[in-house]
Amino acid sequence: MTDTRVALVTGANQGVGRQLAKELVANGLTVYLGSRDFARGEAAAAEIGPSAIPIQLDVTDAASIAAAAARIESEIGHLDLLVNNAGIAQTQQRVLGSPEYMAASQASNASLDEIRAVWDVNVFGVLAVYQAMLPLLKKSSDARIVNVSSGVGSLATNADPGYSYRTMFGPIYSASKAALNAVTLSIMIELQDTDIKVNLVSPGFTSTNLNGFAGTDSVEDGSREVVRVALLGPDGPTGTFTRWENATIPW
Repeated sequence: MTDTRVALVTGANQGVGRQLAKELVANGLTVYLGSRDFARGEAAAAEIGPSAIPIQLDVTDAASIAAAAARIESEIGHLDLLVNNAGIAQTQQRVLGSPEYMAASQASNASLDEIRAVWDVNVFGVLAVYQAMLPLLKKSSDARIVNVSSGVGSLATNADPGYSYRTMFGPIYSASKAALNAVTLSIMIELQDTDIKVNLVSPGFTSTNLNGFAGTDSVEDGSREVVRVALLGPDGPTGTFTRWENATIPW
């Protein structure tokens, strides 16, 4: 058991997840770094410090998720913060915005196998981790769930013909984030009469492996809103979808 707040961050061995884990530890939390590749999680945890604990967690593997929940239950007994950060954009290497990327992202051309693979991580993986960790979150006196999404999944924004990135909306990544937003809304509704807070956050166009490092924001700047929301106290808001503080993203 521990008197400090305990967090689990999925996809925490790189990018936004790693930066978040680093900042949570700096703010006094004990953080389980979920990583599909345990060795990479170990390396990230070693660099962050002793309050970072690597844990093998493949969000597409039910046995891996169950084992992670059982380990946290055994070692800590509860969970205060769950950040569903793990995500992928594609299964093949294409340059973001390239003609090849745009063609492969169209509804008429998109590979159903690739759609299923991306949705398995970005949508079903989030729901599976939520279901497994909810019993541990219920044992906390101040629990919060933060799902890391993207503004490109906003249906309201993409329905606007004037939206500059509208042509990039497709069934692989963008629609997976729209589905994640819907799943998150269902979680918000389910937990609205409980003490568990739920927030949806977009890190913006951050330079990470997810987008082939094409993003324009540094990982520190892009992670800022994820960090802020993850560190909200018991009086902090719930049911929000934000990019920056007080900058709400339409559903």
